[in-house]
Amino acid sequence: MNNFFEILKLRNEPLFYSGLVCFICSALFLLNSRFSHLRVNNVNAWHKPFKFALSIGIFCWTMGWLLFYLQMSEQTTLYTWVSIALLGFELFYITLRAAQGQLSHFNRSSPFNIAMFAAMGIAISVVTLWTAYLGVLFCIRPVPLIPLHYLWGIRMGIFIFVVFAFEGGLMGSRMAHTIGGPDGDEGLPLLNWSKKFGDARIAHFVGMHALQVLPLLSFYVLHSVAAVLLVSALYGLLALLVLIQALKGKPLIAEKLPKVVLQG
Repeated sequence: MNNFFEILKLRNEPLFYSGLVCFICSALFLLNSRFSHLRVNNVNAWHKPFKFALSIGIFCWTMGWLLFYLQMSEQTTLYTWVSIALLGFELFYITLRAAQGQLSHFNRSSPFNIAMFAAMGIAISVVTLWTAYLGVLFCIRPVPLIPLHYLWGIRMGIFIFVVFAFEGGLMGSRMAHTIGGPDGDEGLPLLNWSKKFGDARIAHFVGMHALQVLPLLSFYVLHSVAAVLLVSALYGLLALLVLIQALKGKPLIAEKLPKVVLQG
């Protein structure tokens, strides 16, 4: 494991340290949630910064590892610093609003809040589109350092990530993530995914983490291009089915109804 950290640091030191800071922040946010009673939309205010810090940290380390294979120092350096700046801005604002007990997303209470929500949307769109471009480079540039099945795992992971990152636009257009009911209803522990209604965040989560799942599976488990393509198609289908279920207003895990005992 120590060797992994050393290699990751050598491959992309800025993304290594950015990811490390995010992981430390996520641990602090989770710890704070155990002591803070501050709530936003009936959910502990620190759960959202925790999830975003963890997700951004994973993204930083993933891209820090993958960018090395392109061997394009100037372009990858620019991508690195732009991603750190834009994702850092998003995490900072989410954390600030949590500390104030206010919504960061879908907040239309003032022109400032509307502008900041739009700014976060632009920031994540820039990072996502640029990541898509890198996915294209993985398709058109020679990548001699890795086996072909692993390369296809990276390609498919990036493209499914991009599709379901932009699925976040569905939530932005609706100004809500819950479908069929209000945001803030009781959800699954920590994740806070709705137990009563559809929740667009689930497909967003599943699809975006193709960026980690498919390259890892292709490297450690799937040792043929055909297997990688098949599993990638199934993974993408899973994310799509989860989204369709949410659009129907159905929860991923339905809340158990109490049994009614009939007495005759």
